[in-house]
Amino acid sequence: MQVLQATTQQRIGPRPLPLHVATALWTWQSSTAGLPLLSAASTPSSVVSPPQATDHETGNLHGFAGIARHHEAWRRRVIRLRADLALTDDGASLHEIVQGPFGAALQAETIRRMDRFLHGVQLYRRHKVRRDFPEPATALEDGCSRLLDFAPFDDGAGSGDTAVLMIPSLVNRWHVLDITPERSFMRALARGGVGAFLVDWGTPEGAERNFTVTDYVLRLQRLLDFVRARGFARVHVGGYCMGGLLAMALALRRQADIESLLLLATPWDFHADRTGQALMMANLPFLSRLVEHAGELPVDALQTLFYSLDPWQVIRKFMRFSRLDQDSAAAREFVLLEDWLNEGAALPGPVAQDCLLGWYGANTPALGQWQVAGETVVPRRLQKPVLTIVPGQDRIVPPASARALAPPSPIAPPRARALELPLGHIGMVVSGRAPQMLWQPVLDWLRAT
Repeated sequence: MQVLQATTQQRIGPRPLPLHVATALWTWQSSTAGLPLLSAASTPSSVVSPPQATDHETGNLHGFAGIARHHEAWRRRVIRLRADLALTDDGASLHEIVQGPFGAALQAETIRRMDRFLHGVQLYRRHKVRRDFPEPATALEDGCSRLLDFAPFDDGAGSGDTAVLMIPSLVNRWHVLDITPERSFMRALARGGVGAFLVDWGTPEGAERNFTVTDYVLRLQRLLDFVRARGFARVHVGGYCMGGLLAMALALRRQADIESLLLLATPWDFHADRTGQALMMANLPFLSRLVEHAGELPVDALQTLFYSLDPWQVIRKFMRFSRLDQDSAAAREFVLLEDWLNEGAALPGPVAQDCLLGWYGANTPALGQWQVAGETVVPRRLQKPVLTIVPGQDRIVPPASARALAPPSPIAPPRARALELPLGHIGMVVSGRAPQMLWQPVLDWLRAT
């Protein structure tokens, strides 16, 4: 099946590109800017002395203990580096060494790394690979959304009596669950004899720019009714990331109409990981005001939040991409995955406010205070079997947040069980280990439940 398509159209990612470029420049150039400190006449301890405070100012110095330890480690590294430079000395002073060959080599390395990063970006933006393979059929349209049917890809297995309605995040498009014909979670389900249906949320337009979470859950109810009307004896509901919260709300409202609930990397306790929660809380006032003025949470604002989780992730992966054979399968998969990451949709204003202020700010799901259509979403009221997939290397949804929907958590559904995987948020569904570690266990679960 051909994936390649020649094109001159240039991509706009990785988004937001100015932020990634600035991060690389500031970090690498800081090495050159720090040379005068290394070669200064002052002693290393004075260069990196930690801040001090009196008992009157702080009550004690415990608050500076971590800072002091960090500076002490830095001071020792400076001493070792100065000693190493001195060993190469042919009579030159430390200042001459730093300002001479060493400084030149450092500057050259900075340029080399920046060139490699920017070369990787340009290779990606101009790459000939595009998403150009048979798409799933549109079974139903509802406003800006579609219900996709993967039945044509069942390889003759037939859909039998079991179907699953998969719900992706509202933030990113559905393509991650069907990234290539070979790396497709949805096609794997279809090949396994399960009726595989996937929601394509589309891009909110017109009245949908004012949609609430309730509006989307009500839409899911209509899509569920459509799947059930196709004659399947057993219908399951699944959700990926943010889609898992919507799937939980749907499952609780329609318990009599589903067999089980599948949750892939679904956050629930948004305060379980204090690092991520602190990051969001620090940005809440700005983001909330942005949503008020724009009427939505723009894609680049969302991408900036993801960037904040690991500012160097994009830089590292594009430097690696620059070294790949650009005609290889690895390069093709990288490009298509990056296209998915950079083609997200803005969140409607009311949904964004619910996510930012309710989920991240007040932790309403974990506290049993999140409401959909006037009803509180309480997972322990769900009497159906639940399979919670927790990626242990997830940086987007902290594992501790997802574990809230699995035993022994007191708020988990009574029939929930967990499957923890040594994979990341995206690698869980698209990596080379995904077929064995996720796709097959999910298929087994759907057939047996």
